[in-house]
Amino acid sequence: MIDLENLTKQVVIIAKEVGEFIRHERKNFKYETVEIKGLNDLVSYVDKTSEQRIVLHLQALLPDAGFIVEENTKSEIKTYNWIVDPLDGTTNFIHGIPSYAISIALEHQGEIISGVVYEVSQDQCFWAYTKGGAFLNGEKISVSTRQTLSDSLIATGFPIYNFSRLEPFLTTLTYFMRNTHGIRRIGAAAVDLCYLACGRVDAFFEYNLNAWDVAAGALIVKEAGGTVADFSGSTNWLFGKEIMATNAHLKDEFENVVKENFK
Repeated sequence: MIDLENLTKQVVIIAKEVGEFIRHERKNFKYETVEIKGLNDLVSYVDKTSEQRIVLHLQALLPDAGFIVEENTKSEIKTYNWIVDPLDGTTNFIHGIPSYAISIALEHQGEIISGVVYEVSQDQCFWAYTKGGAFLNGEKISVSTRQTLSDSLIATGFPIYNFSRLEPFLTTLTYFMRNTHGIRRIGAAAVDLCYLACGRVDAFFEYNLNAWDVAAGALIVKEAGGTVADFSGSTNWLFGKEIMATNAHLKDEFENVVKENFK
């Protein structure tokens, strides 16, 4: 039996240690070192080195676990699997915009049981484990109590290369522009989810995301009292490349808008 509390605290230490490396590299980072994976899909040596360091630490922490990682440092599926984004918000990092994070989650039989998101430039570490609550720098957090969309702030991410669902996305944005306090595009899905978990925003939706973008943040939302679903309101948000999350009070109103537009 895994001691999830102790394990999660060990992952926090790993995330902060690698985060220090990312902070150091940002000071002298040169755009010329950027590589192009695809249209508007950027990567740097910082992403790759961070992932290598995280994987080595996690292997020592839980030797029998598999890995699902963004930069393909190690890829194998086992009973327990680490899901890792070594630098969520790479474009922000490259351009010097201070919102990017390390995201590390542990999956077991389709469920996320531990999650850590370290927002590097802000030195804010969010973490949670199953039935243990959600925390920010050691202090317990919870989602907001706002009851209606008209009182709420919405987070999302704009598509950067997959524009196949752009029309329903823009229709949904238009509705939220007209009927909420506004929309925020932070540029890192893991951070969006953590901001929802601590009440800074009240709901979030995005499509074309990967498991490493959402795994840790989604657990943190759930443990903070929020809800997580795919665009149909079902449970295929981890590998289904779409997610919507709310503070629970807004669940029906928010989900109805997204479902109607993306049906």
